[in-house]
Amino acid sequence: MGRPGLSRRGFLKAGALAGVSVFVAPLGSRAFAALFEEKILTPVQWDAKNGDARFRIDGISKVTGAKVFARDIRASDMPHWPREQSHALILRTTLADRIYEGFDLSVLDAAGLAPDGVVTADILARDRLAFPAFYGDDMLLPTGKTPAYLGQAVAMLMYHDFARFRFAKEKLQFRDGVIRYGATTGPLERDPWAAFRFVRVGGKTPYDDDTFSSLKDTPLFPHMMKKREPVWADANEHGKLDEQGAFHAEQIANALERPSEDWLVVDRRYRTQSVDTAALEPDNANCWYDAATQSLHMVIPTQGPTEVTQSVIEMTSKSHFPVKKLFLHPCYTVGYGSKDHYNMPFYGLVAAMYGDGRPVRLANDRFEQFQTSIKRHAFDMRYRMAIDKKTGLIRAFKGDFEANGGGRCNFSPSVAMVGATAAQSIYYIPQSDLTAVATASRAVDAGSARGYGTLQSMAATEMMIDDIAEQLDIDPIELRLKNVFRTGMKNTQGAIPAGVLRAEEVLKKAQTHPLWTERAKRKAEYEAAHPGKRHGVGFSCTQKDFGTGAESAFARVEFGADGRISLFHSGAEIGTGSSTSQALAVAKWLGKPAVDVHMAITDWSDLPVVSSGDPYIMSQAEQDCLSANPRWSPAYASPASATNSAYYYTHATREAARVVFRQGLWPAAMAIWGQGIGGGQATSFVVRIEDARWIDGTLSAGGMAPLPFEQLAKKAHELGLVTGATVHTFNRWQWSEALFDIAGSAERLPIDGLSVRLDAGKNGRVTPNGYTVLDRKKVFIAPVSRNNAAVTYYSALGTLVELAIDEASGKVELLSHHSIFECGNQISPALVSGQVQGGIAMGIGHALHEYLPLYEDGPGNGTWNFNRYHLPLASDVAVWAQTSEVLPPLTETDPPKGIAEVVMIPVVGAIVNAIAHAIGHRFTDLPVTPKNIQEVLA
Repeated sequence: MGRPGLSRRGFLKAGALAGVSVFVAPLGSRAFAALFEEKILTPVQWDAKNGDARFRIDGISKVTGAKVFARDIRASDMPHWPREQSHALILRTTLADRIYEGFDLSVLDAAGLAPDGVVTADILARDRLAFPAFYGDDMLLPTGKTPAYLGQAVAMLMYHDFARFRFAKEKLQFRDGVIRYGATTGPLERDPWAAFRFVRVGGKTPYDDDTFSSLKDTPLFPHMMKKREPVWADANEHGKLDEQGAFHAEQIANALERPSEDWLVVDRRYRTQSVDTAALEPDNANCWYDAATQSLHMVIPTQGPTEVTQSVIEMTSKSHFPVKKLFLHPCYTVGYGSKDHYNMPFYGLVAAMYGDGRPVRLANDRFEQFQTSIKRHAFDMRYRMAIDKKTGLIRAFKGDFEANGGGRCNFSPSVAMVGATAAQSIYYIPQSDLTAVATASRAVDAGSARGYGTLQSMAATEMMIDDIAEQLDIDPIELRLKNVFRTGMKNTQGAIPAGVLRAEEVLKKAQTHPLWTERAKRKAEYEAAHPGKRHGVGFSCTQKDFGTGAESAFARVEFGADGRISLFHSGAEIGTGSSTSQALAVAKWLGKPAVDVHMAITDWSDLPVVSSGDPYIMSQAEQDCLSANPRWSPAYASPASATNSAYYYTHATREAARVVFRQGLWPAAMAIWGQGIGGGQATSFVVRIEDARWIDGTLSAGGMAPLPFEQLAKKAHELGLVTGATVHTFNRWQWSEALFDIAGSAERLPIDGLSVRLDAGKNGRVTPNGYTVLDRKKVFIAPVSRNNAAVTYYSALGTLVELAIDEASGKVELLSHHSIFECGNQISPALVSGQVQGGIAMGIGHALHEYLPLYEDGPGNGTWNFNRYHLPLASDVAVWAQTSEVLPPLTETDPPKGIAEVVMIPVVGAIVNAIAHAIGHRFTDLPVTPKNIQEVLA
């Protein structure tokens, strides 16, 4: 087994675009907006006083039913497409323990509903069409093989009219006998997708050098797999690094098995369930292959348009279907991870290739979505934690994590790894041994779901901390404060996180909140007033990373002579409001938001950055690229994932705006203030750029007359100054930096690529849009070893939950909940509030309601829908009694932090801990159902 990359996104290598012209028209671009009524997206209506938007860019179109989602688009909506819309459906296996021997469509033949075309594995093999490498084998399962997983696709049926398609689908759905099976083989047995181990032994204090850690020394990788289990290096204190790591792991295990008399050792098993990502928009694609022009047109929802582009070219370059032009139309969507490296775009591509020149729409209904969509991993975890009985300090922690990855690898290795490295949560742990294994099974694929392994592991940690507090007879928040991870301490990988850590502040606020201080009184009063009900209050606090260790982005900010600001960004809008927040982010440097916003851009000819290889493994060839090409970067553009919008996307946006301000607006302002005899109004005062301030859309500094943006923009264009900047950024738990010569001025910037728009008459048109591409003079890119840290950026959040339990039914009712969190400077408080409310609802669903069986009785059998799957409703989440508060930023210079994932995690542990307070029993498996509670109370 090779050594895989460590990061959660280390599994895709950049595809070459050579030979294919790529045209991307995202929703909001001029090309794509023409498909619908004009102004489908609404420019930000900005409140300059509070810096927030009145509503989202896509808000009005969504609530009024405009065509924003890819699912709404038909061939007739697309200019230059044929008007006729064809449709496709996929046949799938519902068993994975016997040989697949074909399918039987006689029920269609009898009803006159035979398909207009059928695509099978043999046809794909003939035409050399196969999944891109990331997605594994058998895009359609060949006959004679046992399915790798439940719901595996075996054939695609094509229809040229909707009515026959609809009737045919109704005939086939839920019908036994359509798929033919042969001999029973049992499920396929495969080695785990991957395994990792992170061992750390700290120094004498949390601030001393580590004895051993992943960052200082190395993470551990198995030498091989034996009987489906990883085999680690032999323990040797003075051997190779992995042997030293194994020695320290052995010492930790021995200490936990034969603990000191002063230690309390708690050993628990925790399990979390498989969960559907339940995105609002089911997976779909509408694609057209024009053989005459060798053009492929795709309307898709995706979190990563760049990844789709690269994968489509990888897929078609080996096939018998030549593609010279790719037209990609990524629409706004709702993701939660479900549209990050998912396979529907490539099934849509296949449908187009066999559509007889017609556009073909492939769209899941909810039964198909449950059967095939990416799931949140089910985790099985064993925790052993030692605590000093006298001091209450954690002394050692050994965690074993098994993530069920299902039938395709997807991101299962990194999900397992991230879950293990996150288990520390808000606590400083001096000795730790964390082992993560991603297993292969016949379950439906699991991948990049919201929480990405951290929900599973940190919820368990919070349950254990309350368990320990009870055994030590100490207040649970007080125990947390004794062990809280403070600024400058090292995480379980041996890395010091970025900036100040504020979990301690969250804990102290929660400790004084009435829900906590009055919990005994509230319990007594509620139970006295409500016979037959139990009352409980619980708390949980976590801090979660944001980012992947290979975050990259493009952003272009420019303004016209009329003062109209435009933003172009590589990030995709997946329902989080990133298009709105990025428009607002421009205001930090330009005094007002962008009016024209274009997301999911993949064509960056104004800044021709190139990327090659794996950003987590720096080879000598890549070192050579770095030396030879001043526009080479380890990664091209990241998908919208890993809570990366607020921090990483904003960094690119603001760096582009910063260049425009410093090289365009500021010299324009100085020129205006310096007008007149003797140097004008500026001569008598000291005017510095660091004193510049935007007030109600006007710029002033050092007592100068305020200047409207429009006046500055006009002057900058007149003087031929910089009026636009395109930047590329890369972060490997540290920003790349480079030195650029901009209009004769040397600037060291936290970016690795830059082009600027100068007056065309003076500088010539280097790119079609008038941008001059600047070669960096020097560059610093963080070493690959930074990824041994696993994470360095964190946001903290704590949640208090008040609930009641009906003794007869076992039903849990949330009475109220309060969250306290920190996220730096908020770009848009309204969007943050939306993330908090939505994320907490998802956490409540995970704790109490949502559950999918993994195997034959689960969603892979094609019979699951929301009638069987309980998403939390308003009545389940205390919608009118939920509150939250945000810790104020330390200064106005604090960066915004990612918050979208961490908000869903603490409420899970808080609910389980509140149930324990209510009935005196600690659950270790999720979800906690009324039946579970009834069994305890019986």
